[in-house]
Amino acid sequence: MNIYTMPKILYKVTLTEDERKHLTALTNTGKCGAQTVLNALILLNCDRGKFQDAPITGSNIAAVLRVSQRKIDRVKQRFVENGLEIALKKRSSERPDKRKVDGDLEARIIALACGKPPEGRAAWTLRLLADKAVELQYVESLSHEAVRQLLKKTKLNPGKVSNG
Repeated sequence: MNIYTMPKILYKVTLTEDERKHLTALTNTGKCGAQTVLNALILLNCDRGKFQDAPITGSNIAAVLRVSQRKIDRVKQRFVENGLEIALKKRSSERPDKRKVDGDLEARIIALACGKPPEGRAAWTLRLLADKAVELQYVESLSHEAVRQLLKKTKLNPGKVSNG
């Protein structure tokens, strides 16, 4: 097989007449979010069904709508695998927001930062605070950046704690 041949279409979008009417209405009314309208336009243009006037290539769609080919592929994939409503929605975050620093941990770190620094140190560093919180088993792991953000949020004197 020649490496320069056209790639095979992995997800073929075939819209019914009702789906096309619904998508057209979405793009014309302006009563929904920009991403919904953009996803609707992608689906309308990628349609390979009998109600499509003339199929448009992915690269042409990407150029006109100013989106990446990857976005077009993701919208088509969501449509084929999950249906129209899921394909229209904004893509949800892959990573759940798991906050390590809750109120209890925040209070403990602030108490550490306000207390006496370790022997041989003039002041607490962000890394020392993070390491001490792990050592005292307040949390399994903690980055110095999380400590920095916590101290910044609480407006603790940043001159008292160094980055080193």
